[in-house]
Amino acid sequence: MSAEAARVAGPDPELEEVAPDAVSSTVRDPDLRLLEAMLFAAGEPLDEAIIAARLPEGADVRALLTALSADYADRGFNLVRAAGKWMLRTAPDLGFLLARDKPEPRRLSRAALETLAIIAYHQPVTRAEIEEIRGVSTNKGTLDVLLAAGWVRLRGRRRSPGRPVTYGTTETFLVHYGLDAIQDLPGLDELRGTGLIDSRVAAGLTVPLPSDDPDLKDDEDPLEPEFELSFAPEPDGDDDQDG
Repeated sequence: MSAEAARVAGPDPELEEVAPDAVSSTVRDPDLRLLEAMLFAAGEPLDEAIIAARLPEGADVRALLTALSADYADRGFNLVRAAGKWMLRTAPDLGFLLARDKPEPRRLSRAALETLAIIAYHQPVTRAEIEEIRGVSTNKGTLDVLLAAGWVRLRGRRRSPGRPVTYGTTETFLVHYGLDAIQDLPGLDELRGTGLIDSRVAAGLTVPLPSDDPDLKDDEDPLEPEFELSFAPEPDGDDDQDG
């Protein structure tokens, strides 16, 4: 059909049906559109202070985040909060589909998982304290793997003989496991419900309330600058030889 014939025939009824949706997209809140673009382009989670600084003055950041989170609730990706920051993440029920195209990640050994759990719940904790809780010696390679993954960090030095290094978890750990805060780790009742702890364990068993407060404790000293700069952990082979 020529352009002249189209003008005579009038608008296409099918195009008229979709016109309202097309128009509605043009009146979407500009602050909401800017927030969407910001989160989409970000290479890392954004905290509310950074978001507020990039939005027009007076924008209600919390209301915008709430609206966007609800808008994406049933989409292929969701707006989630992790480590106190906001990010776009693939919807949980679709993750397995996308995982097919990804290389198989290296799985942590049981020793590394146990060590990571102890650090998460008991931080700040030293290597000797980890070994005491596990009941077996901890291979240096196990800690190196966790440090290299960015899930564990060196915090400081314990004020005790030998001044051992203390370990704690990182923001990367929270993001990877989808935790908004370290306090979101499961407690005793939740662990029992998942079967990770036998329901018949002693009644006096408790799970410590985890804390990743970045401030050093009274029994910790800061790391020496030269130690911090020179330390570059390299995984030394198999990390599941201990225990």
